[in-house]
Amino acid sequence: MIVVTGSVTARQDSFDEIRKLSLEHVHRSRAQPGCISHAVHVDCENPLRLVFIEQWADRAALAAHFAVPASRDFVRSLQQLAASATTIEIYDATRLEKS
Repeated sequence: MIVVTGSVTARQDSFDEIRKLSLEHVHRSRAQPGCISHAVHVDCENPLRLVFIEQWADRAALAAHFAVPASRDFVRSLQQLAASATTIEIYDATRLEKS
């Protein structure tokens, strides 16, 4: 499984637009093949920061997600509206079973 985390910090005047675009992106992404989960959350310590947590079946599914024009457009939009650089981290994860 591939786990992706990311974040964007909005300017005060751009938060509503970033939130709207983020929810649209999350809902669109959930319908893509190989998407296990995709969510966006507001940071409790910085209410202008949105945090993304995604799970993908494999690298091919994530690569297909990144190749979707709407995904690329989303990232470009965020970069224009953000107060600072966006972040993204990708992990190759193995689920540990309960003992």
